[in-house]
Amino acid sequence: MTRSKMREHCFKLLFCVDFYPAEEKEAQLIHYFEEPMEYDFDKEGKEEIIHDVSMSGEYADQLKERAKAVMSKIPELDLKINEVAEGWKTKRMGRAELTILRLALYEIMFDDEVPEKVAINEAVELGKKFGGNEAPAFVNGVLAKLV
Repeated sequence: MTRSKMREHCFKLLFCVDFYPAEEKEAQLIHYFEEPMEYDFDKEGKEEIIHDVSMSGEYADQLKERAKAVMSKIPELDLKINEVAEGWKTKRMGRAELTILRLALYEIMFDDEVPEKVAINEAVELGKKFGGNEAPAFVNGVLAKLV
C-alpha cells in the first residue's frame, strides 16, 4: 500500500473517530475496518471505489497505531494550530480541514521519515479531495506558518 493511500485511510479513520466521545474512540478504530466497500461516480459518470478498507493485518495494525499516535497528540497539535491560524481557532474549523491539519502537523513534528514538504503537499491533496473549496489554500497557509 502506498504512503498516500495509507495517509488517506488515516485521515478517514481520524475524521470518523472525531465524532465520538473519548470512551468510544478505541471501539471506533475497530469498526472502521468492518465497513463495506463503497462506490460513487466521478465527474465523468464513471463508477469508482471511494472506500475500501481491505488490507493486510500488518497494514491495518500500522494504520491503527498511527491513528492512536495522532489522537494522543491532539491537544499539543491543536495548541500549535491555534497559535498560527489567525481568526480560525480549531473549534471553528471544519472537521475535515482540522483533521487534515492535525495529521500533517503530526507528520511534520513527530515522523522523521516524512519530509515537511511532502507532509504539506499531501495535506493539500487531501484538502482537495475531502475539504471545501477553500480547504487546499487554508491548509497550505496554516501549515506554511508552522514550518
